[in-house]
Amino acid sequence: MKEKIKEELRQFHCSILLNEVKEKVRKLKAYGVEDAEIMAVLNEEELFPQLVVTKDYEIVLHSDEKEVKVEMEPLVKAVYLLFLSHPEGIVLKHLPDYQKELTALYLLLRPNDGLSERIKKSIVDVTNPTLNSINEKCARIRKIFSGFLHPNVVKYYALSGKRGEAKKITLPRDLVIWETE
Repeated sequence: MKEKIKEELRQFHCSILLNEVKEKVRKLKAYGVEDAEIMAVLNEEELFPQLVVTKDYEIVLHSDEKEVKVEMEPLVKAVYLLFLSHPEGIVLKHLPDYQKELTALYLLLRPNDGLSERIKKSIVDVTNPTLNSINEKCARIRKIFSGFLHPNVVKYYALSGKRGEAKKITLPRDLVIWETE
């Protein structure tokens, strides 16, 4: 008999707690929190892994459970690092102003290769806002992160921004670790 009362009491308390959780979830949704973020918290998943740029300029997603090395072609990685190093973002029509910085990043990634004419042209093309090269690089970056992250989270790691406004990586900077500094 005592066990039955204990079980009914447990169920009663669980029912109250579940109703409280439902109410909190409703409020979170009203504030714009997405289902994936709520589910990650409920499942105790780490939804937003740290993004680490190593001393060798490797990009690694680091969570409590694992580390994943993010592979990118050198020019795509140089573009990503350029935007990552400018949290305020870059307006694409101002990309020519960043050509020297992008070149320097590329040379950090490929110090022994130098700059062939083909690479110089690729850098000029990617910093030319009238060409589609930067959009192609942005699409590659999004696709790469889509292979590792939940679809609702990719937008924080990839480049985003409205047409005519600064494109940026919106990942909170406390989740970005530069081991190169």
